[in-house]
Amino acid sequence: MSFIEDARWFTAAPAAGAPGMPTPPGRVTLVGAGPGDPELLTLRAVKALRGARLVLYDHLVGKEVLRYVAEDADLIYVGKESSHHTLPQESIIDLMVRLARSGRNLVRLKGGDGFIFGRGGEEAQALAEAGIAFDVVPGITAAQGAGACAGIPLTHRDHAATLVFATGHLRGDNEVALDWEALARPRQTVVIYMGMGTLPVICEQLVRHGLPASMPAALVEQASLPGQRCITGTLQELPALAQQHRVRPPALIVVGEVVALQPQLMRGMQAATML
Repeated sequence: MSFIEDARWFTAAPAAGAPGMPTPPGRVTLVGAGPGDPELLTLRAVKALRGARLVLYDHLVGKEVLRYVAEDADLIYVGKESSHHTLPQESIIDLMVRLARSGRNLVRLKGGDGFIFGRGGEEAQALAEAGIAFDVVPGITAAQGAGACAGIPLTHRDHAATLVFATGHLRGDNEVALDWEALARPRQTVVIYMGMGTLPVICEQLVRHGLPASMPAALVEQASLPGQRCITGTLQELPALAQQHRVRPPALIVVGEVVALQPQLMRGMQAATML
């Protein structure tokens, strides 16, 4: 595989075609890579990766996942980390469009599911507006991976009839612009992506808007990967626990009564691995 670490220097070379004939545009396949464990890739995702000759991949796509890409493929890293973006989102979209217009078929590979806080919707919209054909391959989103691997059922008839996904990213005004009243409703599970930088604000606002400070809550770091950790406590305790255990992104915040089931379920899961 040919790794192209700096996409800013990548030039989209036109595909070979008949002289004087316009090159037909390529096709883009938007693929969700799942939460990290390569065994959680879908069969359709593996098929797309094995057939790809050009892959644009994100920061949260692990090296084990990239092993499914063919040896003769080009890989372009376009990852975005907190406060460090290889390319702005607009430039990633522009690169995809230019590559496809040059006649290249390509895979756009994202961690989790591209349509759940992965900006896959923005990219699909841009491709549609540019007249470029595309496919979407869904992936297991990080919340599903975290719940299943950490022993936290995201829904449960006795504890959670509603499941809400939200993002804890700061907006331009340095505020976490969320519907706190909706998130603080009883009998629901809330999973917050990209919220480690604003964890104290999130916990404070959820309590202020009605959730008890004693509500069970968890931090799941590196879900489904060998380094996975699950730190459990209460909403009141969670910011201090994050500091004490030095929890770092990628990590999800899970809030709800279902978190209280985690110790029991993990004992069962660990016993199963010993059989």
